[in-house]
Amino acid sequence: MRIDLFAALQKHFGFDRFREGQEEVIRDVLNGEDVLGILPTGTGKSLCYQLPAKLLGGTTIVVSPLISLMIDQVKQLKASGYKSVIALNSFMDRQEKMEAMKNLSSYSLLYLSPEMLQNEWVKRALPSIDVRLFVIDEAHCISQWGHEFRTDYLKLYQTIEELGNPRVLALSATATPEVQRDIMDKLKRPHMKRRVYPMDKQNISFAVEEHKDEEEKTKRILQLLKHNTAPTMIYFSSRQWAERVSFELKDHLDKRIAFYHGGMEQTDRMLVQQQFMNDQLDVICCTSAFGMGVDKPNIRLVIHFHLPPQLESFIQEIGRAGRDGGDAVSLVLFTKKDHYLPQMLMHSELPETSDLQRVFSFLRKQGNPLPEDDRIQETLQLSESQWNFIKYQLEKEGVIEGQLMHQASASVQQKIQRLLEERWIYKQGKLTEMLKWIHHSGCRRKELYRPFQEVVRDPFVPCCDACDFRVDDLSLYESYDKIYKATWEERLRQIFQQGVTS
Repeated sequence: MRIDLFAALQKHFGFDRFREGQEEVIRDVLNGEDVLGILPTGTGKSLCYQLPAKLLGGTTIVVSPLISLMIDQVKQLKASGYKSVIALNSFMDRQEKMEAMKNLSSYSLLYLSPEMLQNEWVKRALPSIDVRLFVIDEAHCISQWGHEFRTDYLKLYQTIEELGNPRVLALSATATPEVQRDIMDKLKRPHMKRRVYPMDKQNISFAVEEHKDEEEKTKRILQLLKHNTAPTMIYFSSRQWAERVSFELKDHLDKRIAFYHGGMEQTDRMLVQQQFMNDQLDVICCTSAFGMGVDKPNIRLVIHFHLPPQLESFIQEIGRAGRDGGDAVSLVLFTKKDHYLPQMLMHSELPETSDLQRVFSFLRKQGNPLPEDDRIQETLQLSESQWNFIKYQLEKEGVIEGQLMHQASASVQQKIQRLLEERWIYKQGKLTEMLKWIHHSGCRRKELYRPFQEVVRDPFVPCCDACDFRVDDLSLYESYDKIYKATWEERLRQIFQQGVTS
């Protein structure tokens, strides 16, 4: 029986039409196909699994990269009347987790991180529920993070097999053909149906400016924000610079400004995110830890204080602007030395040959069982990402479980060394692409999206600084309702004051 999708869309979500790509992806999923959907940021990718979850019955598992993103999506769904949804995460206390595990089969949508899927009590519980659809949201993370930073992304195929191979839906806003192939390869789903839609956003103007140093960049931002009032995101590759610039802006601007990065407490990060979402902040100075899945419609300006390590990251981050279709601007500020910082980040993510040699020497002396990860990282002076890269490869080769004879260690070490060299070459190539785009003298829009799609559409706004756009002509003004002018502390103070005077 053919389902009336438009009637289902109206009934469950109150919409009378689909956005580009949604209907096709949903029909494929309902027909039992494995699907890789590449839909632009802001086109409502989450509906592609939320509606099927209603129609398929059973449970839909959604693998999501960030706790804040999961919690936000669950909150929005419950507010809209979608009650049978839960996010299993480390914020839950023991009692909440136990209660959730007892009632897992009652949930239509179940959000988890890839790390939570490797938790022993979760692994024991999931096979007992009827999983009809397995979703990987922000699927580019498999390729972008899975190889070193979050290797549990590379174990998702095992979870899918343990769940009886339900249909799989992988969703992303940015994935070159190369990344698409990597996603399908790591999921062991080489025949996924690809639904790839244009990712060029026609409402964003592009500009790149070279500056002498970071102080000059900061002055430029101050100048722009003095004359423009609109929700603004400023991206940094350094936590220290995110904080430093936020304080500088606070000192000189009559705007509500905060910083956000992965070194903050989880509760503080969530508070800043909610304030920005609710128009209680004008400007947020953040690292790449912020923004994924943030559904704020009226961001008008995205500034990059530092260079992203690859074009995919850049497109993801500028995609947060203009989600409501309104005019938006991307501005990249750089100096001649800016390539050093992403190079340093690469060195912190990937181990060196000498690191690999130390690990194998340690393993030969240590025997089983191995110490905890924290102790190994401290003893061998490895970052979490460096150890994760090596540990995952060792697990694949059976070394961790003690299945490897000592005489085979040299060949395994050589194999991991070759993989390490391939990752260095790959990451260096990605950074080179970013640098080439920065220095490109022609149309920035066409050059940016050229690796991702064959045709780049004409924009609705001035195109770029190489064509017809001048940053100094920028005139952004976003009016805020008075209720949002106060911070949460000020609003709480007002409530107490009202209580005293009444």
